[in-house]
Order: sequence, then C-alpha cells, then structure tokens
Amino acid sequence: MNKLFFRLLVVLMSLSLIGIILVQVYWFNTSFKNNDEQFRYHVTQVIGNVADKLQKEEAYSFIDKYKKLKDSIGKEPEKSDFLEFGYYQRDSRTNETIIYSNNIISEDFNVSSSFFDKKTDSIKKLKNFSSKRVTEVYNNGEIDNSDVQQKVTPDIKIQKKGKLDVLENAQFEIFFKDIAAAKSLQERVSKEKLHKLLETELKEYEVKTPFEFGIYSNGLATKVKSDKFRFDKNSTYSIPIFTDNEGNNKYQLLVSFPHKEKFLFSELVGITLLSIIFTLIIVIAYSSALNQLIRQRQISEIKTDFINNMTHEFKTPIATINLALDAIKNPKVIDDKEKVSRYLQMIRDENKRMHAQVENVLRISKLEKKELEINKESNNIHEIIEEAIEHVNLIIEDRQGTITTHFAANRTTVLLNDVHFTNVIVNVLDNAIKYSPEEPKIDVYTENVKDFVIIKIKDQGSGMSKVAQKRIFEKFYREHTGDLHNVKGHGLGLAYVKRIIEDHNGEIFVESEKGKGSTFIIKIPLIN
Repeated sequence: MNKLFFRLLVVLMSLSLIGIILVQVYWFNTSFKNNDEQFRYHVTQVIGNVADKLQKEEAYSFIDKYKKLKDSIGKEPEKSDFLEFGYYQRDSRTNETIIYSNNIISEDFNVSSSFFDKKTDSIKKLKNFSSKRVTEVYNNGEIDNSDVQQKVTPDIKIQKKGKLDVLENAQFEIFFKDIAAAKSLQERVSKEKLHKLLETELKEYEVKTPFEFGIYSNGLATKVKSDKFRFDKNSTYSIPIFTDNEGNNKYQLLVSFPHKEKFLFSELVGITLLSIIFTLIIVIAYSSALNQLIRQRQISEIKTDFINNMTHEFKTPIATINLALDAIKNPKVIDDKEKVSRYLQMIRDENKRMHAQVENVLRISKLEKKELEINKESNNIHEIIEEAIEHVNLIIEDRQGTITTHFAANRTTVLLNDVHFTNVIVNVLDNAIKYSPEEPKIDVYTENVKDFVIIKIKDQGSGMSKVAQKRIFEKFYREHTGDLHNVKGHGLGLAYVKRIIEDHNGEIFVESEKGKGSTFIIKIPLIN
C-alpha cells in the first residue's frame, strides 16, 4: 500500500471517528438542554397551579365562613336601590310599545370586616347585589308624559329577579383581598399544606425528584419553608403568590430541586448508554482495523527484509558452490585429488549452511503449529551452557574473542530438552558474537532466585534501540540497517529462543543500550 494513501486513509478514518463522537456529544448536550427546558416548563406550570390553588382555597374558606355568617343572621337585609335604568321602543306601524326596566338592589347584612379580623379596618361592609328586571308590551294603548296620568295596563308583562354575580364577586374579591392582606403568612398557609400541594402537582406532571420549598417576604426568608431548603440559582424556581388589590406581590414562592441534574440525566441514561456502547464498538472496530493495517505494513516490511536477507544468505553459498564446481571441471584440478577433496568439502559445508537455514524456517513453523515434539528430562543447566559454549568456540577463536563464565547458582537441576535448550543458548551466544563489531567479549552468569535459576548472557557489542528491544523476539524482525548486510541472519533465531523458553515455563528479557552492549536474561524454574 502506498504510504501517502495509507496516511490519507488513517486521517479520514480518524476524522470520521472524531466526527461521530462529536455528533454524539452534541446530541447529548442538545437533549439535556431540551429536557432542562421541558423541566422548567413543567415546574413553572406546577408552581403557577399551586399559587392559584392557595389563593382560591383561601377565598373558598372565606366564602364558606361568610355564607355561614349570613345564614345565621335572622333579620332581613337592608335593601336600597343601587342603580336603575330602562329601555323604550315603539313601532309606529303596529302601534306596539315595549318598555324594559332594570333595578339593581343592594342588600346590606351589616357585617363589617372586623368580624373576620380585628386588625382590619371596620368601615368596609359586605353586601349582596340583586336585580329586578321588568319587560312590558303595549299593543294599542297610548302612553305619554303629560301632567294628566292615565293608567294603562300592559298586554304582556314579564318580571325576573336574580343575583348579580359579577358585581357581587368583584365586591367580594376586593373585600377578601384587603382582609387577607392584613393576616400573617402563617395564618394564610402552613408548611404541611404547601408541601402536600406541591407534591400532588409535581406527581401529576411526572416530576419525580426530591424538592425543597420556601416562601420569601420582600426578599427575606420566612418560617414557611422546608427544613433543607437552600437557594440555588440553577435549580430554584419562583412565582409571586397572594396578589393584593393593587397587583402587588409581597410574597414569593420558591421551589428548589437539589438533584435536578441527576433527574435530567436519568431520563437520558438509557439512550446514552446505547450511544456509548455503539460508539465504543466503532472505536474498538476502528482501533482493530487500524492496528491490523499497521501490522500488515510491518509484516510486509519484515517479509521484504526476510527475503532480502535470505537472498543474501543463499547467494554466497550458491556462488561458492558454483565456483567450486567450475574449479573441479578444470582439467588441471580434476587430477589433483587434494584440491578436489578441498572443493568438495567447501560444497558440503555451504550446502550444510543452506540446509541449516531452511531447518530454522521449518522449525519455527512447526513450533507455531505445535508439531515440534519437545521431550524434557532432568538436566544440569551448567552442563547445557558449557556444551553450547563448545558449539561457538571455533567462531570465538576465529574472532579472537572470549567467553567467561560466572556460575554462582548452587541449585542447577532443571527439567528441559537438552537439544533445544542447547540451541537456545547457542542462538543467544551467536547473536552476541554477530553484533560485536570488535573482538567479542561475552560473560555468562548464573544465580538462584527463589525456585528459579537465572542465566545472564552479557556482551559488549553495538546494543539496540528501545524500539528493537520491544520487538526483538518477533518472527522475521531485524533492526533496520538499510542496504547493509554485514550481519548475517533472517530474524528467526530469537523468535525460536522465546518459543522454546516459554515451552519450558520460563521467561526471557533483554536489557540494552545503544553502543553499550546487551544483556539477555533467561529465567527457568528449578526441579524441587
């Protein structure tokens, strides 16, 4: 895959994912605000209804008291005409005349405001208003306004009497509000009653969250409030109550919701959880896909390096074999048994070298498929190390290097496969030799830590970077050296080492610093 295309793909996928998350956050924020507005609307309706009910219940109580008082008065009320007006209509064609009259009568029971409250001004009196309506129809009679009065009897006369609720209610409301305004707040409403009214209304509007309330008088708190009421700008709502005749509001009802945020969030929790789950699935899927893409690129680079290294590894032996064969064909050489024998040995050695490389590839493949049989027996770890050192002695001598052992472990009996574990130590030692630019100087340490034997193989070579340390045990991995192939190998040796050690219930680590060498640490359990 083209690097530019790969980067563009990653950027587009990342932007899409970020966009999805931002959309989800925006949706949640918008939904929360909508819920807040809806909550505000419902609470405003609730406290408005409570304010109306408080005033109406107070009025009903006053009316009930007034009616009982009126009924208890035995004498007739004093009646006086409050207002009289009429209507006159005459049809000249039919000589029909219609006269309508309306008398508004005031009934005074002589009940002063002092009856309801001693502190109230006693001048105001309660009155009822009624009306007497008369309609008269004259068909042939003569009606005039001359000094000589002539009695004329109407052909049709309709009389109606009734109460005037409009005037009565208006007069009563003015009277009632003046009386109520003179009372103290505790006389007008109790804490228990207010709590019950709020609870009923909130339940009807499905506002199911704890609430606190309080009544303020001219900005100061009164005793009519719940025990835990605290004013909070973001969660407290208010409305004026007990309006007087001039439209003034001495009292304010405040209702606070301490767990408002929690309540609003609880309404979104279901859909929010689903949104989070689906977003996480997208994030995980995206991360997995991106990880696979990066891994595929890495594998592609590793395979390219592996093919290049294998090509280099096979190129030299094949060239050597071709040169040896050409030399044997030479008539001057074919009769020289010593030279023929030397060239045949060269061919055998190079063939053996290529065979060993192929075996390494096949062996790691079998390990992954768990087809490689590893039979374990009790062995002395020091003997295994000594045997491995013997395998690399010729290479060390050729490079004029040294391997020094520091065996400090007293308990050395372990359960392992001697062949494979010898190969493990040989591979680590060979790695230390290959990556030592000067004469290899290698130290091998052993020690006991609890029920384990620790093997440390330390070199003074070129070391490795932090990135290489993390990936050194991966199959086919080799630290990038460009087109330089001064170090032979194909990235399978240490992968094989790790798999064999793990199969022996052990662990392997590496400590290294660029330019200061590396230390491989192998931890293997002892036989108790």
